[in-house]
Amino acid sequence: MDTINLSIVTPNGEIFNDDVKSVTLPGKEGEFGVLPNHASLVSSLTVGVIEIVKKDALEEAIAINWGHVKVSENSVDVLVDGAVSLSGKDESVISAKLEEARELVNSVQDSNVSMAAVESKINSFA
Repeated sequence: MDTINLSIVTPNGEIFNDDVKSVTLPGKEGEFGVLPNHASLVSSLTVGVIEIVKKDALEEAIAINWGHVKVSENSVDVLVDGAVSLSGKDESVISAKLEEARELVNSVQDSNVSMAAVESKINSFA
């Protein structure tokens, strides 16, 4: 099975590190997907949701405020200022994470970002 290693790091430490099937990132010029053997690139990230398809085909999402990504053929290294995982099993934990994610994305004042689209993505995990 083809996978790519995804690492997501915040100033507080690493929040994700695993091999994944694919990842979709909120780039400054729009969302873009990364699959194994992707061409190398470096890009700025904007407020949005990182969507991850794990090896077992389960999906995970992480809301971010801004950051940078370095992509190579076999790894994706993401450095973000702030992030909130939108995954969990306990309904009260999920509700708290969703509120934290909303606060994180609403703290960004970027006129190029459609906050309604980001809010919609976050709400889809409720």
